[in-house]
Amino acid sequence: MATPIVVPTPLLALPEGWTAEKDIKTVGKLSGATQRTLEPVGPYFLAHARRARHKRTFSEDDRIQAQERAKKVENDEDSEISEPEDPMMLARDAKDWKQQDHYKVLGLSKYRWKATEEQIKRAHRKKVLKHHPDKKAAAGRTDDDNFFKCIQKATEVLLDPIKRRQFDSVDEEADVEPPTKKQLQKGNFYKLWGNVFKSEARFSKIHPVPMLGDDKSTREEVENFYNFWYSFDSWRSFEYLDEDVPDDNENRDQKRHTERKNANARKKKKAEDNARLRKLLDDCSAGDERIKRFRQEANAAKNKKRLEREAAEKKAAEDAKAAKEAAEKAAKEAEEKAKADREANKKAKEAAKNAVKKNKRVLRGSVKDANYFAEGDASPATIDAVLGDVELIQGKIEPEEIAALASKLNGLKVADEIKSVWKAEAERLIGAGKIKEGEIKAFTA
Repeated sequence: MATPIVVPTPLLALPEGWTAEKDIKTVGKLSGATQRTLEPVGPYFLAHARRARHKRTFSEDDRIQAQERAKKVENDEDSEISEPEDPMMLARDAKDWKQQDHYKVLGLSKYRWKATEEQIKRAHRKKVLKHHPDKKAAAGRTDDDNFFKCIQKATEVLLDPIKRRQFDSVDEEADVEPPTKKQLQKGNFYKLWGNVFKSEARFSKIHPVPMLGDDKSTREEVENFYNFWYSFDSWRSFEYLDEDVPDDNENRDQKRHTERKNANARKKKKAEDNARLRKLLDDCSAGDERIKRFRQEANAAKNKKRLEREAAEKKAAEDAKAAKEAAEKAAKEAEEKAKADREANKKAKEAAKNAVKKNKRVLRGSVKDANYFAEGDASPATIDAVLGDVELIQGKIEPEEIAALASKLNGLKVADEIKSVWKAEAERLIGAGKIKEGEIKAFTA
């Protein structure tokens, strides 16, 4: 045990003139003493207790703990779900490493491109412990290091980001096959196709990648999904499948030919992969009920607008027709009314004219009944004079006045009475200035 060293540390001297009564201000009182039981805890105490119990030194305890940690790591690795090793894979020639499934070699088939660097290292360590040539040599098997070389090559590829990306680019084992019609008939359309695009999303240069969603996805989400995937930008390059380019400098033409051949092959595979992805999208969209529903809604909205427009146009046409018919009816009624008014006016005029003629006959008949105011047979000159005055008076008065005069004369038979009516009318007209004195001869005597 180490010997403790006591270092004396003197207390600082108090300032001159310092006194407790003067320089200390009491702000509270201490509580009463309480007895408590304290228990040592923590990793350092546990390590001390472990060393004391087993009577170990520090170095002995550290060594034993390291061994237990290593054993625990190995047990943890063994406790993971192990994949059965294919006998054909164990018999693979290390020279054909490019055709091997690196993830399967390391027992990471269920992780594949999702495997972390730590998982790859642990899987490598586990496989090395099992297939190391020294371990096989101890078991009596010599010259059996082919699979060990496969393990080393798989680890080399998967721990190199560039090489791993190239291998993941062509790792068909990680692909999810599109669902068959039989599978889709059982339902789970969006789950089955969603797994396909979730697998394809690993190749996208742009993240996050929109997923397929479900039947409750909005129109905007569905359109974003198909727009993204129909313009999908993939990083797949297919270099891993390139034919090996000779490294010797003597055959440069062959090297350039191989490089051109590899470039054309990558270009062809890229085009085929784009066509494959587009077919996946076409097949998925063809069975996507959301697209059908959105199209039906769009058509319904379009038809609704069209029907509303047609209804508005029809109503406008009907209103215009009704307005035209109303205008035509009003014009016809106005024309008929005007025609009726004209006919009525015509009839009224004719009636007035006939009345005037009748009244004039009454006027002429009155003087005729009075024998032209002559004693005995009236001479032609007397008749002409009397009728001349009658015509003169008739010409100076209005039809109403003619009618009034006719009503006065109607029924009179006595010549003097008739003459007096005529005389009164002649005087009235002379007084009104319509007839000059001297123009009337027969009715003024």
